[in-house]
Amino acid sequence: MLPHIQYPQHIAPADARELTKVFLLRLDALEEGTHEYQYVRNTLIEMNLTLVRYTARRFSSRRESVEDLLQVGTIGLIKAIDRYDVSRGVEFTTLAVPYIQGEIKRFFRDTTWAVRVPRHMQELRIDLARAREQLESQGINEPSVAELAAHLNLDEAEVTEGVVASSGYDSDSIDRPIQAGSKQQTGLVADLIGTDDPALALAEDIQPSSHTWPNSTTATAPSSNCASAPR
Repeated sequence: MLPHIQYPQHIAPADARELTKVFLLRLDALEEGTHEYQYVRNTLIEMNLTLVRYTARRFSSRRESVEDLLQVGTIGLIKAIDRYDVSRGVEFTTLAVPYIQGEIKRFFRDTTWAVRVPRHMQELRIDLARAREQLESQGINEPSVAELAAHLNLDEAEVTEGVVASSGYDSDSIDRPIQAGSKQQTGLVADLIGTDDPALALAEDIQPSSHTWPNSTTATAPSSNCASAPR
């Protein structure tokens, strides 16, 4: 008989780990769709939300809200619960964390890139961001391409390609107003982009020539004053 847990989210992680094993065994024995099946499944989800919060914090430096990441990560947790095979004897966290990470990474790939780039480049951007944080925590400020490549065990060319591809992660409208203060508008982004090309005005001043070139296929009639060639 399973215990009734009134507040699954308040269970300590160590206790949740042990209870998860018991509940997963019970879930495997129940018929899907029954009331008890739903109770066990929902309790498993709530007990393991700490895994989602732990994983989402690794992506917290991004612009997306933590709430969005928690919702997406919970989808990965649910998939892990539904696909867990008790007969394999694998620790649940070993399966759940990769599923949660996968859903969050897929969320970034599908929603945050302004320019479409290959999937492996999108994932490389995440690896590069994490590598920068780790190197900076070790006292290496603004790590070079060589340092990033060594940290990730990649070629420098691949790291460089990833850095270039990362520029497609975000974009800005040239019509966005520039704010100098809380309310004062000083112009548009477009005002800061590019300069006038002097050659453009010169090209516009050039007038079409009035000279008409003869048609090379039209023969010119001989003048009546010209002497005939001797026969």
